[in-house]
Amino acid sequence: MFRNVVVGVDGRRGGRDAIALATHLAGTRGQLALAHVHPGGRAPVRAETESPGRASSLELLELERTSAGVKAKLLAIASRSVGGGLHVLAQRNACDLLVVGSCSRGFFERATGGDATRAALNCGGCAVAVAPAGYAEHPAALSEIGVGYDGTPESEQALSVAHAIAAEHGARISAFEAVAIHPNLFSAGSTSFGEAIDVIIRGARERIETHADVEAHVALGAAARELSLFSASIDLLVTGSHGHGPLGRFIHGSTSNELARSASCALLVLPAGPPAPRTSPASELVANATR
Repeated sequence: MFRNVVVGVDGRRGGRDAIALATHLAGTRGQLALAHVHPGGRAPVRAETESPGRASSLELLELERTSAGVKAKLLAIASRSVGGGLHVLAQRNACDLLVVGSCSRGFFERATGGDATRAALNCGGCAVAVAPAGYAEHPAALSEIGVGYDGTPESEQALSVAHAIAAEHGARISAFEAVAIHPNLFSAGSTSFGEAIDVIIRGARERIETHADVEAHVALGAAARELSLFSASIDLLVTGSHGHGPLGRFIHGSTSNELARSASCALLVLPAGPPAPRTSPASELVANATR
């Protein structure tokens, strides 16, 4: 699936959850790298070889690698922010997927703790996955993949990547659209509220059903809340970006920000970019979507 996967590790449960999810998403052909960011000096980011805390970071990473039983490179870097360090490591290692955990007080909380960190992690070209708390104890086989869908190019891109992942794991795909009702919709005309709702829901469902191999789900309500409820019935939720970059979207977009905290399943947020064609092979779909 993904070829170069960097996993944020800090010796806590969230990092172990991230390793478990990364193993699933990398498959048999992807290469893992476990990354630890330790406090740096006055410079925003220091080279790995210059860091006085490098030895301790590598020791922590070695323990986590042995405990998880995975083959992975070990990456250590000093930075004033976790996000800044991860940004550098992702670029230096041509990362196409960054995986973090969502455990409170764990890696994700540290990675999104301040304005400088948010800016550092607001980078396109790299997909970001968030493992739910406790994932390492109960890793879910990727048998049901859901997509946040609304007919936009970003959601078409998410659907294409979902197809690529499903092809490798033999998974089913379902797409979910949350429909928000604007009050102005009913300010004119004689159409009743119930009739208008039926028309909107039917249109959303038909939009999804143009993809013959995708199960359609539609609900009325706020996207974050409805997608969070939907996540309880699937193993992986794939969403698209709208231009801020994956973690930038977590920060700037309330829907993804909420999903990072509330989703019951693993979450995969894609970087901004053109949608991959449905007819491409699975490997090309992922390459296009994570370029």
